[in-house]
Amino acid sequence: MDTEELTEVIETSLPDASADVVQPRGPEDDDHLAALVVSPAFEGKSLVEQHELVYDALGDRMTTDIHALELKTFTPDEYED
Repeated sequence: MDTEELTEVIETSLPDASADVVQPRGPEDDDHLAALVVSPAFEGKSLVEQHELVYDALGDRMTTDIHALELKTFTPDEYED
């Protein structure tokens, strides 16, 4: 799975989001990914709700292209701290 494509999908789907998607195990293991996502859309949401927003943004890719996703989500204020 192309990390740049996934970054764009997340950033396009979540308001004012900034995302960084990487392959922590290297390019030979392209279905294990890690993402850091910062968005004001996470304000007032639980961690589970934040992750659900990202999963919703990724849609069917979560069941067809991505085997594992290590996800870290932050509001802009949380990320600055």
